[in-house]
Amino acid sequence: MSNTSNFRNAIREAKNQALVGPNVIANALPYVGGGLVLTALAAYGGLGVIRTNPGLFMPTVIGAVILELILFFVAQNVAEKGNKAVALPLLATYSLLSGYTLSGLIYLALRTQGVGIQGIGIAALGCGITFIAARQVGSNLSDSDGMALTKTINLGVIALVVVCLAQFGLSLFGVYTPNWLEIAISGLGVLLFVGASVVDFYILPRTYSDEQYLPAALSMYLTYINLFVFILRLLIALNSRD
Repeated sequence: MSNTSNFRNAIREAKNQALVGPNVIANALPYVGGGLVLTALAAYGGLGVIRTNPGLFMPTVIGAVILELILFFVAQNVAEKGNKAVALPLLATYSLLSGYTLSGLIYLALRTQGVGIQGIGIAALGCGITFIAARQVGSNLSDSDGMALTKTINLGVIALVVVCLAQFGLSLFGVYTPNWLEIAISGLGVLLFVGASVVDFYILPRTYSDEQYLPAALSMYLTYINLFVFILRLLIALNSRD
């Protein structure tokens, strides 16, 4: 769910450093795009499972979430060690699992009046616009501003993860978040991951060399998939009633 793993180390390594990988983001983008395509395909497959065999979906999605969490740390570790032959299949599998777990939210969006397919398109467009704006802003941040923003976003994302885990745990016992609070959480998530997209353009070239594009791609993938999720959650909450 979050891209905070090893984030503190990245901050320490980036501080007061010149660019070590000026082209790492450009090298990572094809893999980010490929991961998002796999995610979309898996989400479509998940929608098919929901429609044809809804009883099977919940057990499989819980297993997918657990496997996704484990695979994230494994894939990140392998990618940072530069073992591309192993990292690529792991990252592809992670993208597929993310898409499958995301299909439940997409199904809810499709069934929510006022959201539907156009809401999904708005969320995807929002991610694209954020990428363009974040590239301009993040690439031109001063060191003092970049480090301050990075630390702020890091703390915010950690807090957001705790809240979302609490939400998930309570939902297992039938306790659901009031709509007004869901709007607040989703809005905060959108703001934090917009900030994280700016941070990516500042910190990744200061952390990874041009050849370390796979861990950079994983970081960017997580930023934009989470931004998509929170934009979609916000649209659903705004169009729902308690």
